[in-house]
Amino acid sequence: MLKQSLAALLTATALSACAVGPDFVAPATPPSAATPFIGSASPVVSTAEPDGNWWRLYDDPVLDGLVRDALAANTDVRVAVARIERARAQLRGSRNLALPQTGVQGSVRQNRSSAMQVLPGMDRENRVVDGEFNISYELDLFGRVKRGVEASRADLSAAQEDADAVRVTVVADTVRAYVDAASAAQQIAVAQSTVDLLTRSKRITNARFERGLNQRLDVIRVTQLREQQAAMIPALQAARDGALFRLATLTGRSPQDLPEAARVRRDTPDVGRPIPVGDGRTLLARRPDVKAAERRLAADTARIGVATADLYPRISLGGAIGTTAIGGGDILGGGPLRWLLGPLISWAFPNQEGIRARMGAARADTEADLATFDGAVLRALEETETALSNYRNALLRKERLASARSAAERAANVGLARQRRGQIDALDVLDAQRTLAQSEAEYAAATRDVAFAQVDLFRALGGSWTGTT
Repeated sequence: MLKQSLAALLTATALSACAVGPDFVAPATPPSAATPFIGSASPVVSTAEPDGNWWRLYDDPVLDGLVRDALAANTDVRVAVARIERARAQLRGSRNLALPQTGVQGSVRQNRSSAMQVLPGMDRENRVVDGEFNISYELDLFGRVKRGVEASRADLSAAQEDADAVRVTVVADTVRAYVDAASAAQQIAVAQSTVDLLTRSKRITNARFERGLNQRLDVIRVTQLREQQAAMIPALQAARDGALFRLATLTGRSPQDLPEAARVRRDTPDVGRPIPVGDGRTLLARRPDVKAAERRLAADTARIGVATADLYPRISLGGAIGTTAIGGGDILGGGPLRWLLGPLISWAFPNQEGIRARMGAARADTEADLATFDGAVLRALEETETALSNYRNALLRKERLASARSAAERAANVGLARQRRGQIDALDVLDAQRTLAQSEAEYAAATRDVAFAQVDLFRALGGSWTGTT
């Protein structure tokens, strides 16, 4: 009988390679997604494949250290890693269902019977010792367990991609905060330089007023402009402090613990070379949100098979060996031993409406997942093209403002020189200085906008995080 049972087990195991439900097929993407980006036809970018560690293009050891700290200590990254571990645990649980299930049961009972319930001369009190070891193995004839493992494996992959998406965001936010702090410091320096220029202009205007060459109103006007420019510095300082505090949080620190090296940079970081962007095909293979959507579709496709398998009988082979002894003295003897071996069949039939409802829900989930995947593909392409356009036009605006700033600087210098010689009205000098101050501020802001556009482009391009989990 034992040989027959083993033969049945081997035969059923061979049949278990069959799994009901649809096999997952990766969804198609638009053919145009494999073509170069519209915005890649620009000298500021190249079609080379981007590096996952894109922040190293800044060639800034301080920034490299801050990014490492953020990836190691950021709280959002830690949450994402914990969810990966949870998905791994669920995968282990799904795989365990493919193995024999074992259990041990035991009990000890002390009984006292009524005198009317025992024969004369028999003990009214006795101890009953019971123990059993059982084992069962589900014959996965229709792939219920197999599909469950597939779903759990895809869930794990989706969790890993979600963690990569968090890393992309955290790294981009870290670089942006660092850029923001450095840019604010540069803007403060520009504003202070403008204040110094107006201070010199005020001295010249006041000296000419004392000699009767200017009116009191001229002194008041240049003083007003100087104070307006000086009033910009506290707001810029507050913005810089906020960026530094944000940088501390992103790297898992309190504001007081941010290293001094992160505070000292006074110029806006710039890649200074064409940014590699690849093409649409490599973008979709790299973007973690797209890959996570594809993995969730795979998981829910497998769950259709899990639900479908419940339409068919579930067959398990099991056995148990146990013993029951009175008093415990002969618990290991031959007499009290018992054993059993045989199949167990469980089948929800004929009412299977609940199973079919679960199948319908699983199919609806896959339709939603497919729509989510398609949306992720379109969103990835849109974000990248938008980031390319913003970056290209931010650079163009910066170039135009650089020309305007140079012209304003020349006009202001000429105005001061002519004012000293008494060849120009004080109001014209003031207007030239006001234009210079505005041009300097706009150019500094444009420099910051270019740096932000670079970060946004890198964020849209995604990243590669092989080996981080």
